[in-house]
Amino acid sequence: MTLRLPSSGGGTHPYTPRPAPARRDPGGPPPASRTVFAAAHVVADPAADTGPDGPAAVDWDATLAFRRHLWSHGLGVAEAMDTAQRGMGLDWTAAAELIRRSAAEARAVGGRIVCGAGTDQLPPGAHSLAEVRAAYEEQLAFVEETGSGAVLMASRALAAAATTPDDYLGVYSELLRQAAEPVVLHWLGPMFDPALDGYWGSTDLDAATETFLQVLSAYPDKIDGIKVSLLDARREVELRRRLPDGVRCYTGDDFNYPELIAGDEQGFSHALLGVFDPLGPLAARAVRVLDTGDVKGFRELLDPTVELSRHLFRAPTRFYKTGVVFLAWLSGHQDHFTMVGGLQSARSLPHLARAYELADGLGLFPDPALAEARMASLLTVHGVGR
Repeated sequence: MTLRLPSSGGGTHPYTPRPAPARRDPGGPPPASRTVFAAAHVVADPAADTGPDGPAAVDWDATLAFRRHLWSHGLGVAEAMDTAQRGMGLDWTAAAELIRRSAAEARAVGGRIVCGAGTDQLPPGAHSLAEVRAAYEEQLAFVEETGSGAVLMASRALAAAATTPDDYLGVYSELLRQAAEPVVLHWLGPMFDPALDGYWGSTDLDAATETFLQVLSAYPDKIDGIKVSLLDARREVELRRRLPDGVRCYTGDDFNYPELIAGDEQGFSHALLGVFDPLGPLAARAVRVLDTGDVKGFRELLDPTVELSRHLFRAPTRFYKTGVVFLAWLSGHQDHFTMVGGLQSARSLPHLARAYELADGLGLFPDPALAEARMASLLTVHGVGR
């Protein structure tokens, strides 16, 4: 069958879907040469009677099933991060329940997991540094009690309260002193969340980097790694080369991840990526090829996915979650295209149609006929026929 897909410039164009799936990856053990986490999305409950400003309603069965899918391919799960709509529909009450359930599931299946600890239980409005630190401490303690590793997420409340780099140094120093196990520090750029502009005390990224490195150098034994989400490969490489011994760099660069994971003669990045949610099986297979020392084979598998990733994460980047959930629906991981907070409306129909084309071309859909039928149904709802 041929679909008539909407074009970004107006009108439609014909597209003939792939007749059969690409090579199926049966899954396997975690990659050996890199530590790889997929930041996972949540599946909304489509029957819940709630609005964009209401409490998040989550389909727990489908959400946990998707995490088992990622673990079955040897990937770790980064839970309750921005990919899970943290701060964009997922409130702390739902995030805490998500962390609790996912950590228990990880223990049951032997899956690796890290979970985001932030300050989003704070009510709207201004807060003191002491209040921000206390909120962080509460969430860090909760994550550690579940037995999960912790990711100290960038905090909107801290960005609003801090006035100098020393404010960041003070808050993070207290948190790291209290951490029971090494944590991951997350530097999320303003392209993912405009409220984080000027994080680490400066809009000058060179100055912000120096403050960030001060934290790392003061507490290297309390830091498992850093996740850098600045979409700037050069800056990540330069920062990676300055890390204290034993501190990993987890790339969060959804534009340049193949080259950063492959690395160079001076080192490489591990991965904690939102795009590995839809790319899970393919990404795991690519990194296992890299385990053998076959950099060329790794790049041949992963480089073609960059066009899709750049499309999903194009500006406004923070709405990439819509494309991620859309692809999960087309892939059969959930029965509907609904998101908490109504975020399914955040991307246009031409944007989603292009995501479908690119994903189908990569052979990402386990059942291309199902993906085609679901794409056709979405076109029908929007008044675009075959």
